[in-house]
Amino acid sequence: MAHARAPFFFAPAPPAESNPPVVDWTHWHNEPLLIGALVTAVWAYALSVGPWRHRIAPNAELPRWEIVRFCSGVLVFFLAVGSPLDQIGERYLFSAHMLQHMIIVYAAAPLLLSGLPTWLVDRPLNHRAIREVGRILFVPVVAAVIYALCISIWHVPVAYELALRDKLVHVAQHLMFLAVSLAFWWPLASPSAIIPRRPPGVQVLYIFAVGVLQFPLVAFLNFSREALYPTYAFAPRLLDLTPREDQVLGGALMGVGGMFISLGLIGRAFYSWAGQSAASEPSPAVLASHS
Repeated sequence: MAHARAPFFFAPAPPAESNPPVVDWTHWHNEPLLIGALVTAVWAYALSVGPWRHRIAPNAELPRWEIVRFCSGVLVFFLAVGSPLDQIGERYLFSAHMLQHMIIVYAAAPLLLSGLPTWLVDRPLNHRAIREVGRILFVPVVAAVIYALCISIWHVPVAYELALRDKLVHVAQHLMFLAVSLAFWWPLASPSAIIPRRPPGVQVLYIFAVGVLQFPLVAFLNFSREALYPTYAFAPRLLDLTPREDQVLGGALMGVGGMFISLGLIGRAFYSWAGQSAASEPSPAVLASHS
């Protein structure tokens, strides 16, 4: 079996034949750092929407649907980074690792953001310094550049391999993906009244711009003549795919999958835009009364 040539900056792993693929489908991550962070996030959220709610917003009702969405977001994030999918993505398949990132960006992040009640988000934004920083970060151009730059830098082979080989760096990578994903979604689905979501027309341009900024990374993954990441180039083959075919599959997940999601978001923006236009037009009865 011929092996893909590894980039020069990492020594190759042992040949795949000597390491048959072994996936422990019963293994779920239970590291204190991961579980502790998730439990702390849920605990702080529960206190904020529960016992502390009337201190933050005296007239606010219990946000039941927001609670469901936030807890769903935490669960989806754990499924992405704590299930056997993480083991497959770390050791065997680039496409599995890309699937993790897609779940974080397009499922966990919007669920978490939509699970934050307006009064809870706007409480810190009432402070001038935080509000001004937020207004800069969530400008569509800034959010798009930060998101695309973060995702792209982490896919540079040196940074990507470092994350695979060092657990703390890998955790930092996933947390950064989550953070920039929340920033990406803010102009589209902000729960804030102080820094609200952008008008539909701006949303359409914003989604298109994000796609353009991500295209170099997709092209880098799909049109490279060799496997870019030594971990996968020399990994035992879990599927009947060469390392480069696996890499192209991962790039397709990002490019094609992201494109379909973007088209859905653009469709939603146009639908909202049409609804606003229809609402602003005077009704036939009003027109008749002025004729």
